[in-house]
Amino acid sequence: MAETAQSFTVTLNGAKDEKPEPAVPEPASVTRTWTNGKETLTYETTAEMLPVHTDDGTLVGHMFALSYVTDLEDKSDRPVTFCWNGGPGGSSAMVNIGGMGPRHVPISSQKQLPCPTAPEDNPWSMLPTTDLVYIDAFGTGYSKVSPNYDAKKVWGVDGDADAFARGIAQWLTTHKRWDAPLYLYGESYGTMRNSVLMRVLGERGIALTGVIEQSTILDYAPTLSGNDLYYMGMLPVYAATANYFKKAGVGVDQFEWFDKAWKFVDEKYGRALIASDSITPEEERAIAEEMSELIGLSADFCQAKHLRIELDTFRKNIMADEGLFTGRYDTRFTEPAYMDVQGDNEFFAGEDPSGDAIMTPDESAWMMLVQETGFKGSPNNVLLSFKVNEDWNWTHQAPGTMGSPVCPNTAYDMGTALRRNPYCRVLFFGGIHDAATPFWNVKHAVSKMFLPKSITDRIEYHVHENGHMAYEDQPTLEKMGPELAAFYDKRHQN
Repeated sequence: MAETAQSFTVTLNGAKDEKPEPAVPEPASVTRTWTNGKETLTYETTAEMLPVHTDDGTLVGHMFALSYVTDLEDKSDRPVTFCWNGGPGGSSAMVNIGGMGPRHVPISSQKQLPCPTAPEDNPWSMLPTTDLVYIDAFGTGYSKVSPNYDAKKVWGVDGDADAFARGIAQWLTTHKRWDAPLYLYGESYGTMRNSVLMRVLGERGIALTGVIEQSTILDYAPTLSGNDLYYMGMLPVYAATANYFKKAGVGVDQFEWFDKAWKFVDEKYGRALIASDSITPEEERAIAEEMSELIGLSADFCQAKHLRIELDTFRKNIMADEGLFTGRYDTRFTEPAYMDVQGDNEFFAGEDPSGDAIMTPDESAWMMLVQETGFKGSPNNVLLSFKVNEDWNWTHQAPGTMGSPVCPNTAYDMGTALRRNPYCRVLFFGGIHDAATPFWNVKHAVSKMFLPKSITDRIEYHVHENGHMAYEDQPTLEKMGPELAAFYDKRHQN
């Protein structure tokens, strides 16, 4: 009897069958003009997918970039600024169409914009000062990890910074701009990304001229439940909000009231929190009465909470007498309060009037910008990926420290980078109505490194009346424009 033929599959070195790579859209460009009524520039908008590889040539994936490059012939002193939002899990759309790109969604105070809202020339754009490149993190926007690469390797503090360093290098190579002054512009988690990138890029021979940190978080310790730094950072924001709604400090300048609350935190409130139940009821009452004057909630309420007011508690109560609750990204925004039947805390924490007001108009307007280039991307653009956020690896070992905590403090990465590069400057922007990344915590994170004057002279802080998305506040944009121009001009002082 003839033997039955047998077939075998041989796998070498434990390798797995590779999945086919998805088709990558071709780069697409369109030439436009920008004007602010006084100055006119011609620029090219390019939408493209940047291939990102490991050192051994393995494809990590493709990062989507939308860049704005002027037609100036001499680019030897023309900066290039790489921009992104945060999340983690956020694309770069909002810091682009929101207010720093050459076109933006028009701003309408603290009211929700209709949708669709057509973009228009942005008179406060950074384009007169620098070319702009907006890169989406892997898993957001159009950026996609290769099906043959483990996405979790780039969804984390260190993997994310490594991926962006490679994406930046790829853009500089593709566009032949290795001789340009290089800047980073990050918002929210993007500021934490920047602080790690400052160090990583320097270690790879890519020197930065400046870093702009808007709505910053460097140390995640204040986000931990019950951490005293959380309440200390929030109190000036509460005070600014109460002042805005005329619940406290009526007739007092908003910044004067904010500064008064800041001083209270530094001199009295922080000490009371650290003392906890060691202070007497009388001492606690005295602090509660000062809190009440500053933040507009009753002294009885503050004392009953032992001086510790959670953000959602404040958002629910400060405007309760008017049937409203306030925003998180920008505490000046309000919406009608929910009934108790919808009182689930997790649900409420995700409800944000300020986010509702701008995210949908920004997304639709951004899609219009990309379509104008002719780029054939997917109709599904991931503005904020909850999967990326939930899978994020927070483990990070700060330079010079022991262990890898899952509550990172990347201020030390920034301090290390500034020690190594004496020509790099940092500009921090903060908002008095930003309850997502309170400005007090930023100053604290930097100050407790005790940096020498040679470094602190290269760091500057600007605080305005905005919330988390500074570019969504017109008075703030009007101030940021000249401040940014002056910051970029300082590169000539080195």
